[in-house]
Amino acid sequence: MSQHTTLRRLTAPDITARKGGDPIVSLTSYHAHTAAIADKYVDFLLVGDSVGMVMYGFESTLPVPLELMIMHGRAVVRGARRALVVVDMPFGTYEESPTQAFHNAAQVMKETQCGAIKLEGGKRMGETIRFLTERGIPVMAHIGLTPQAINALGGFKTQGRSQDQWASIEEDARVVTEAGAFAVVLEALAEPLAAKITRDISIPTIGIGASPACDGQILVMEDMLGLSPRIPKFVKEFGKVGEAIENAIRRYADEVRSRQFPAPEHTYEMKSLLLLLFSVANGRNRLV
Repeated sequence: MSQHTTLRRLTAPDITARKGGDPIVSLTSYHAHTAAIADKYVDFLLVGDSVGMVMYGFESTLPVPLELMIMHGRAVVRGARRALVVVDMPFGTYEESPTQAFHNAAQVMKETQCGAIKLEGGKRMGETIRFLTERGIPVMAHIGLTPQAINALGGFKTQGRSQDQWASIEEDARVVTEAGAFAVVLEALAEPLAAKITRDISIPTIGIGASPACDGQILVMEDMLGLSPRIPKFVKEFGKVGEAIENAIRRYADEVRSRQFPAPEHTYEMKSLLLLLFSVANGRNRLV
């Protein structure tokens, strides 16, 4: 009798259990193909609302609708087999009330089959996080630089560089932890503050521009691949995919214009006369 091994997908409690252990690895993903590639190496994939800026050319994440997150969430879940898939809740879909947040988060989870959602905000979102987690929706929190609040923050600014900002951000971390978040993203935080928060709270911290002191790291995949035209200071380019794509397109255009492509090996030939007559006689006179 043959044996079939089912690959178990990681869950939110699996990520929480990694607190203080081996660093947690994460990337954003917006489509099935990249999800399948990254799935071999990461612990969770975030379907970030950064999709609006990376793939649709928006200046910020604010215009991203819920339907877009669901569409990309479905694709990533189909592509990944092992990694936990977390889907961002876009601006305007959870802030009004815990009830609004639950309605939209439940829709995301049902329609994408993801394992958790992420929402931005610290103490102001404590009640909502508790409401969701008590009803079976795992929540990843996000504090520090919160891109959906850039109009209030005055732009994409590093947080916690002056110590008078620390108390408020530390309170954010404490509240989301006590409300039941299974992990928290720390974005663009000064290293001493990120290190202190990581020591002080009982859930994993996932850094993006928040130093190696965090329990894990996340980057936008297109940034670390060298595919984005502009990248933040905290990003290391682990590849030069943008250059590779441009070089490939240039070669393609050159070969089309010089008639080097398509070559004979890329071209369909006629069937032999005998085979063609046999196909016609048997009613199979169609292109294959």
